Amino acid sequence: MAPTSLSLHLVPGLLPHPAELPALALLCLAGALASAINAIAGGGSLVSFPALVALGVPALSANATNSAALTLGNFAGALGFLTQLGPSRRALLTLFLPTVLGAAAGAWLLTHTSETVFRWAVPGLLCLATTLLAFQPRIRGYAAGRTRRVPVWAGALVQFAVSIYGGYFGAGMGILMIASLGLFLPGTLHELNAIKNWLSLAINVVAAALLVAKGLVWLWPAVALGLGSILGGYVAARGSQRVPAQRLRRGIVVLGAVLTAWFTWHALGHR
Repeated sequence: MAPTSLSLHLVPGLLPHPAELPALALLCLAGALASAINAIAGGGSLVSFPALVALGVPALSANATNSAALTLGNFAGALGFLTQLGPSRRALLTLFLPTVLGAAAGAWLLTHTSETVFRWAVPGLLCLATTLLAFQPRIRGYAAGRTRRVPVWAGALVQFAVSIYGGYFGAGMGILMIASLGLFLPGTLHELNAIKNWLSLAINVVAAALLVAKGLVWLWPAVALGLGSILGGYVAARGSQRVPAQRLRRGIVVLGAVLTAWFTWHALGHR
């Protein structure tokens, strides 16, 4: 079946065409699934980003739209971990500036990347995100079990680099951030997760603002994904304990490997 056209592009007051409503409904479901996956196991962008591409959004705009849309889900997740921030608030303030600067740099880099170059970059980025998800349990164990810490200034530089990646692509960013935070911050995994959620929110807000300003975000697909992400976050918060996170993570890893192969084939010019 031919991909559905999603041609709306930040036109104030313009409603979607009725023919596009089924595609937008599918994106709403994809956003809900992505947000729920993020809450349970991580790696939700491996669902929402390919869904945008499959429905006709160019890869560069799909990445920007995905980052902007899932900001609402990030906000809900950050609020859910608010009580875990207590002893870590000072670290959050210390890391805020390098996070914002890194996110802005990553988004700026994305806006200066051509569609062709980004299409070639996507397989590598998806492969990285899939690998991070595959090794997520080891990464979490490593982060929680460290007793020796690197200096905070070095950790801030690492956070800056992670934020560049997050502003540019974002899939797997949370897993990468948990590992980097464990290098220089003490605390339980829940406390590290709380910092990660608020820093991820900062990255996505900064990146979304720049990407919207540059016209890369497709309005109605972003709205559909965003509404779905709120629904998915709510459902996951209430029922996440019923889903085996390990089994779900393995399934998303398999999906990521398939998508990496497909996008590689696509970049080589095969349809």
